Amino acid sequence: QVQLVESGGGLVQPGGSLRLSCAASGRFVNLNNVAWYRQAPGKEREFVAGVISGAYLNYVDAVKGRFTISRDTSKNIVYLQMNDLKPEDTAVYYCNLELGLNVYWGQGTQVTVSS
Repeated sequence: QVQLVESGGGLVQPGGSLRLSCAASGRFVNLNNVAWYRQAPGKEREFVAGVISGAYLNYVDAVKGRFTISRDTSKNIVYLQMNDLKPEDTAVYYCNLELGLNVYWGQGTQVTVSS
C-alpha cells in the first residue's frame, strides 16, 4: 500500500515563504513522476508543479519563478519550496504520485496567505 503524507502548510503573510514536504512510503515507490496540486475554496483542483520521468520539471505559469519542486530520492520525499507567496496561493496542497497505471494522492495540507 502506497501512502503519501504531506506536511509544512500553515499561515504566512504575503511575501513570505513555506516549504511543503510529501513523504512517500510503500513497496516499489519511486518519485519519477510526482507532482503538487492545489485546490482553493470553490475551485477545481489544479496542477502546480511536477517532475516528469525523473528529469523534467514543469510549473503552472502562476508560480514560475516563485515555487521550486525538488526530491530526495534516498528518503522518498518531494518538496515544494514556495517563495513570495500571494493571497491567491491560498489553497489545500496535495501531493500526487504516479506509479505505472496507479495514481495516489495525499491527504493535503492547508496553505493560507493572509496579512
